[in-house]
Amino acid sequence: MITFILNNQLIKTDNPAGISLLDFIRYQKDLPGTKIGCREGDCGACTVLEGRLEANEVVYKSIVSCLTPLGNVQGKHIVTIEGLNMKHLSPVQNAMVDNAATQCGFCTPGLVMSLTGHGMSKGISTKDLAMASVSGNICRCTGYKSIERAAESISKLYQGKSVEKPIEWLVKNNFLPEYFLTIQMQLADIENPQTNKKSASKIIGGGTDLMVQKADEIYESELDLFYDREDLRLIKKEHNNCIIGASVTANELMHSPIMLDIIPTIKDYFKLISSEPIRNMGTVAGNIMNASPIADLSIFFLALNTSVQLKLDNNTRIVPLKNFFLAYKKFDIKEGEYIESISFPIPEKEYLFNFEKVSKRTYLDIASVNTAFFVKYKNEVIEECRISVGGVSPVPLFLKLTSEYLSEKHITNGVIIKANSIMQEEISPISDIRGSEEYKRLLLRQLLFAHFIKLFPEKISLRELVS
Repeated sequence: MITFILNNQLIKTDNPAGISLLDFIRYQKDLPGTKIGCREGDCGACTVLEGRLEANEVVYKSIVSCLTPLGNVQGKHIVTIEGLNMKHLSPVQNAMVDNAATQCGFCTPGLVMSLTGHGMSKGISTKDLAMASVSGNICRCTGYKSIERAAESISKLYQGKSVEKPIEWLVKNNFLPEYFLTIQMQLADIENPQTNKKSASKIIGGGTDLMVQKADEIYESELDLFYDREDLRLIKKEHNNCIIGASVTANELMHSPIMLDIIPTIKDYFKLISSEPIRNMGTVAGNIMNASPIADLSIFFLALNTSVQLKLDNNTRIVPLKNFFLAYKKFDIKEGEYIESISFPIPEKEYLFNFEKVSKRTYLDIASVNTAFFVKYKNEVIEECRISVGGVSPVPLFLKLTSEYLSEKHITNGVIIKANSIMQEEISPISDIRGSEEYKRLLLRQLLFAHFIKLFPEKISLRELVS
């Protein structure tokens, strides 16, 4: 039995845990405001809000219902566009109207949900943050400028918001219906059963990959739901290592004080990784187990010398991430094992890190080529270097030979040009829908140069590199 609150209604259902939340909302509960678009998490037409009880407070975030297995909403508050209904339009809805930010209307419910969810966070609101909240919402009609104006207007409306008690302020100012004030007590009364089932045939996290690739299989399977396992939702420092639980999401990573301390620019990099609702759902282990040659998190963590901790019953073993991927979509994992956590040594000071990605769209797109670069630099010499690349090999690839060559070198144009020659020998791109072999080789060369230009601009002559 799955128990949760849908808008202002307590739901108890014996529907399969693998049915999509979108289908349950539309076909079981006849709430058509949540639209069916791409069913791949790209368009945002199916965006809803998920409220989770944390430390006696309900914390809301936007998610795409098309990729959310119903089992993942156990014990939560799910809000659809109908759940915002009052006797009047909310200030968010009025801003959309006043700025002509809707035409055909198909995308409008998702946009309203994302912009409302933005206001429900404890953070401040700015135009840029309001626009970032709709990074997962595509509109085919407006050209976005009217939506941008609406977002700016909405961010100004949120200026007086209480950052300590945003829900109370939003209810008082007619952004939300009054029933939101009762949700915390209602969620506290729901018992959450153990979600890990040893007999389950399928492990699933946020669902952002499996619900695209294997939706029918997921629907018919007994699921072991990892998304809400508290023992796997941790980010901590331990013995000079950073340990990240398997169920930590990309957004939890990018806002983690620990990760921000280690990589202060992580927010800039993660904006290139999917969209706000997908980052709210997609987990670390899910991105690694996807085993895609262009998996952004795999490339990111390869450069940090990350290891994977695998668990089977009470036994654990540790595999370096660079050795985990064996071949295309194949990895070093035994039957019954699962990723419990990943970890990497926290580097000492005097290090730099950079992540680059090229895709057909800057945001909300799969990479053609991506790469991460870690370097320890002292006294004008590279002491240690690690470069990882994606999209140019059957697996996420650690460039062992290139990294070794750059170690103990002074940074000169000639050294970088030689490093590119070695790198071109290590990779094996193929021509596919994301570009030809020649294009990917050129892209990776440019991204290698970009690492050095961004981190060591005073030492590089771009003209000499490309001549």
